[in-house]
Amino acid sequence: MNKVLISLYVPALEENYDFWIPINKKVYKVILLLIKIVNESSGGYYRPTTMPLLYDKITAKEYNINLTVKENQIKNGTELILI
Repeated sequence: MNKVLISLYVPALEENYDFWIPINKKVYKVILLLIKIVNESSGGYYRPTTMPLLYDKITAKEYNINLTVKENQIKNGTELILI
């Protein structure tokens, strides 16, 4: 499988989203994709002024943006926070 299903919480909007993300993309590219999708889903309300980071919702671990999703061990069902 080339994608994993993640649960994303965006504190700025106080919203949760479920997304399929590609496992072979670098996390910074996934973040850019998530920004675009969340912005569209929120009617244009999500426009961060700086590059947000991804964190594990359970452990608060910050994911390395220079590694791929797979290298960061993000798996199906992982709960993430975009801050």
